[in-house]
Amino acid sequence: MSSSPAAAGPGELRRHLGVFDAVVIGLGSMIGAGVFAALAPAAGAAGSGLLVGLAMAGAVAYCNATSSARLAARYPQSGGTYVYGRERLGEFWGYLAGWGFVVGKTASCAAMALTVGSYVWPAQAHAVAVAAVVALTAVNYVGVQKAAWLTWAIVAVVLAVLAAVATACLTSGEADTGHWTIGADAGFHGVLQAAGLLFFAFAGYARIATLGEEVRDPRRTIPRAIPLALGITLVVYAAVALAVLAVLGPERLAHCAAPLADAVRAAGVPGLAPVVRAGAAAAALGSLLALILGVSRTTLAMARDRHLPHPLAAVHPRFGVPHRAELAVGAVVALAAALGDIRGAIGFSSFGVLAYYAVANAAAWTLTPAEGRPPRAVPFLGTAGCLVLAFSLPTASVLWGAAVLALGAAAYFARKALTRRA
Repeated sequence: MSSSPAAAGPGELRRHLGVFDAVVIGLGSMIGAGVFAALAPAAGAAGSGLLVGLAMAGAVAYCNATSSARLAARYPQSGGTYVYGRERLGEFWGYLAGWGFVVGKTASCAAMALTVGSYVWPAQAHAVAVAAVVALTAVNYVGVQKAAWLTWAIVAVVLAVLAAVATACLTSGEADTGHWTIGADAGFHGVLQAAGLLFFAFAGYARIATLGEEVRDPRRTIPRAIPLALGITLVVYAAVALAVLAVLGPERLAHCAAPLADAVRAAGVPGLAPVVRAGAAAAALGSLLALILGVSRTTLAMARDRHLPHPLAAVHPRFGVPHRAELAVGAVVALAAALGDIRGAIGFSSFGVLAYYAVANAAAWTLTPAEGRPPRAVPFLGTAGCLVLAFSLPTASVLWGAAVLALGAAAYFARKALTRRA
């Protein structure tokens, strides 16, 4: 890593991040969210088809990652698909993508904060969640490079814990590879629903794209960092899912509140359970840290275009971060964490983020070969996959997600009408 970040002008962000930093931020967003929060509800939906759902989620994530990487190299600015949709499809589609991302990932932030509270102090989960949000907002406020180093430390701890869980389960006498067999309980719709829920865990590579204005040499760094982060995450998720399924089986897994801790106890290593709980809390903290980074940068981009209050576009003169956007996002997430529910937040978040990536794939379709367009099948399958998974989610998640997107669209057109009158 270079010690001399690229200079930034007034109102611009500093380019601190290299490939290593960007990969770590992506891993911090992805590793933890799915393993500790989404495996159980996904098993409840898919039954013995859980691994098929995981593969489908990974395939859609690959298409999204490829499209996002090509677009991020073309438009290395804060905002991710908000910028790509605006530049390639028109202002409304960029706005809708940004709106879906902000509301969906705000729900993700609340889910991760509540995961921290549930593992650290279950009786006071909401209070711990709010405290975690306040602390990590303060870390982000003093600079994205400090946040990247903290994320790296958290990722290292979590990977060590997950390796211990996989080893303990797969080498246990209780492991039964027959649990990997797909049975009659694995219905097609259930597998699709599980893939939609598990997609919640794979969306972390968006943090790399939304930090495009803070990455050194973004045309080279971002296309390398996104597939690296996704590939590592796929390997980790597959290993942990296979290990936990082997010990617990799909039905027992579906009813676990803390599946990895339950798995090591079932494997005959109860002494590892407290370590797993600590790792779960660290994983959720890492996800929360990177999620707040991504949401605040999209908020910054939308505020610059006055789709959100323009004062949120301010960049701190000393720390080089969008400090007002950071504080606003932190306040909203703290409120959601004080009042919210983990499982409901996962479904709602997945719907908003799948809508976001549908726009990303549609934008990638419009790239020319000279602009680095991916193979045509990638954005086509990515768009179709996002829409299918979004509408396969639990009914409540679909209804709430569609209602919030419609509310955002109505606000957009109302603002345009007022602007024309003025």
